[in-house]
Amino acid sequence: MLPQMNGWVSCFSFLLLCTYYMATARNANTLLELSPQEYFSSLQPGRASLVYFCQDVSPGVRLFLEQLENSVGALQDYGISVVKVNCLKEDVSRYCGKENALMKAYLFRGNVLLREFPTDALFDVNAIVANTLFALLFNEVKYITTLVELQNLENSLKGRSNVVFAYVPAIGTPEHRAVMEAAFVYGTAHQFVLTTEATLVKDIGHEDSDALSARLFFCHCQRVPDLTQPCRRTLMVQSLATLNIHTYLKLMAAPIVTEVAEEPEKVSTVHLQLGLPLVFILSQKETYEVDKRTAEFVAWQLLGKAGVALLSRDSVDLNILLQSNIALKTAEEGAPIKYLVLEDTDEIIALLEDKIKGEQIQEDEDESDSNDQDIQDDQVMEAVYRDRKRELPLELIRTLTEETFNAALTETAHMVVLFYASWEAVSLAMLQSYVEVAIALKGTQGISLAKVNCWDWPDVCMKQNVTQFPITKMYEKGARSLTYTGMLGTAELLRFLRLSSISCPVKLTTMEEVDEYLSGEVHADSSSYHSTSVLGIFHPRMKEAREAFVEAGNMLRGYVTTGLYAEDDALVLARKYAVPLPALLLARHEDHRIDSVPLSKQSAPDIVQTIRSQLLETFPEITVENLPDYLSLEKPLLILFNNGGLNQRVRLEMLSLANGKGHEAFLACWMNLKNTPVGRGVLKAYFSTPPPLPLLAWVNLHSGGQVFAFPSAQSVTETNVLSWLEKLKAGLEIPSTTLSDEAWKPPLPAYNFLRMMEATLPEFTVHTVYSRGGTDELQQAEEVSEEKSTLREEQVEEPGLEAENGQSPGRDLRGTVPRLAGREKPPKRHTEL
Repeated sequence: MLPQMNGWVSCFSFLLLCTYYMATARNANTLLELSPQEYFSSLQPGRASLVYFCQDVSPGVRLFLEQLENSVGALQDYGISVVKVNCLKEDVSRYCGKENALMKAYLFRGNVLLREFPTDALFDVNAIVANTLFALLFNEVKYITTLVELQNLENSLKGRSNVVFAYVPAIGTPEHRAVMEAAFVYGTAHQFVLTTEATLVKDIGHEDSDALSARLFFCHCQRVPDLTQPCRRTLMVQSLATLNIHTYLKLMAAPIVTEVAEEPEKVSTVHLQLGLPLVFILSQKETYEVDKRTAEFVAWQLLGKAGVALLSRDSVDLNILLQSNIALKTAEEGAPIKYLVLEDTDEIIALLEDKIKGEQIQEDEDESDSNDQDIQDDQVMEAVYRDRKRELPLELIRTLTEETFNAALTETAHMVVLFYASWEAVSLAMLQSYVEVAIALKGTQGISLAKVNCWDWPDVCMKQNVTQFPITKMYEKGARSLTYTGMLGTAELLRFLRLSSISCPVKLTTMEEVDEYLSGEVHADSSSYHSTSVLGIFHPRMKEAREAFVEAGNMLRGYVTTGLYAEDDALVLARKYAVPLPALLLARHEDHRIDSVPLSKQSAPDIVQTIRSQLLETFPEITVENLPDYLSLEKPLLILFNNGGLNQRVRLEMLSLANGKGHEAFLACWMNLKNTPVGRGVLKAYFSTPPPLPLLAWVNLHSGGQVFAFPSAQSVTETNVLSWLEKLKAGLEIPSTTLSDEAWKPPLPAYNFLRMMEATLPEFTVHTVYSRGGTDELQQAEEVSEEKSTLREEQVEEPGLEAENGQSPGRDLRGTVPRLAGREKPPKRHTEL
């Protein structure tokens, strides 16, 4: 009976063990939550853990915790546990009691504190993994800043070990993570060296115009027994991703030249296994030594790109021409061996590099096609991606934080702030225009430009009522802010900022001031940004109409300049321009004329609508920028398409038509396809086979969607067009096409950042340089310098840094983040190795 009971106990224990491991596997990627007592009692000697002590979960903390949880699986690959410790209210330990302590994460090995990380340094999974491994491997991965340090390190390792030297633009980037993952695997085989100094890469002779591009070199010091000889350095041409570095180091460990004694079809080397070609130098006894030196020379030139083997003709029976001296084998299964006759080594190298270049171009095209599948439906995202390596001069734009925002608004007369999201394509496109505006306004008194990344500072954006991206606002001391609602281009934004700095409406008190205003002498320095000045004239007793005009002027501020005249002699001014009060005078500076318009409706929205309609041209050129204004009239379009400017005769005929009888029933306009190429797509939508240009078309977008083409055999004259319009009205013409009545809507809804704060960070996250301490990018450069100084210190793990006794903390690693860039693919995980 006892053996049977023991059997049942063993079976039951086995089931419990299986249940435990299954539960552990299910929770492998879940952030472990413990109390302080549970955490410190569970620490094991030599076991590394990344821990965050948490009390209240604010929006910023919630974002950090999401990224921390996303990094659980990646760090567990390296035996590092990730823990969230829930601090109790009564807990007053050094980790839970101080507010600034809650802005940090801590790395322990056992109960020894290794490093404190500011939470803003751990901004995503890449930064968390990279910084954690960097801290754990601090004594194995050397950080250097000068060429002398690199040369001294190489000299100390000559004849003993090789050096893997990596440059990354900043700590915490995907490239930095890839290097640290490689160091974790290959750190015992090679000495890893890291730098963030671009000048050091230039000093070793590899200057590159792309300052954001990471670099990795393999320094062959083990082959150099003589201290007077330099170590060869081989540049890794692929991008710094974990799998690419793994492949590269495998190639560096392979023999420089492989001597084979079998037919090329049967040869397999590490190069072929990794998808690279293999070059055979065909040799014979008489020229063996020379051929071996040739093979070694070629191998060094093609190192990392192709393999080189020395094949003796005497050892195999090759059924080839005796003149052939080179054989080429590719990694494709079943591909035939190519036997070639080449004159010198330059031809061999050129042949292989051309082949590699062609394959790389094909890979880039395939990758581009793959990327296009993701972005082809979003032209803004595509433009940002194509321009992702462009470095923007962000030093002209101040970065605001929660601590500096309110104070910054009072430092200058006009503070312009761009609210954006660093991962969102339209925001990045707008940021480029914003930088160009900053360059144009450089040195301008009274206007300062700043930006707020709403992904980092959601509370600031929520208080400023920012619910979609990007939004630009101008803040004025003691006044309400102005929100820019125009196009995202540089010229439009610059025009808005210039006009917004002008008080609207300008109050005029004398006839002399009125004449100066209407002539354009007032605000002459901004005359290039506005072609029409609007003046409202009122009798002093017209209080309500005057106040409505003031409100309308504020509503139009940034888009048009307005003036106000409400003196006792306003009636004299009205008689001069033959208009009853209240009225508007529009001074059109380009045409040197003044139009008068009576104000029949005197509410602020009605005045705004009147001014906007009066600013529209009689026979306008339709562009992408002004099309919404003219479509808002909801009139049929009589539009003339032309491939260039209009000749004088046609222009006069169309102007006469636009000003003639019945012109208010439609909008006569034209489109220059050279200035607005999108018009060609419009024509394709209107006509399956567009008639020759110029082409006059009648388009009724708001009623029926019918499109008619003016007969190409007739000349465009006012008489002919009016006759044709009468036929359209009588239903005697057949439409060329009928447009769909489907509503024109954006392909995606507007971004609501408050809702997106709850979502996972998108894969194309792009981080801009910022500091939560209230400093801008120029000050951050000094912080980075201090950080590098800290990194160069030798970290010694002393038993005195125990967590529970609350002694001196570990050194603070101030993480940096890359400048503006486009979406990059994340590196492969370490598990693929």
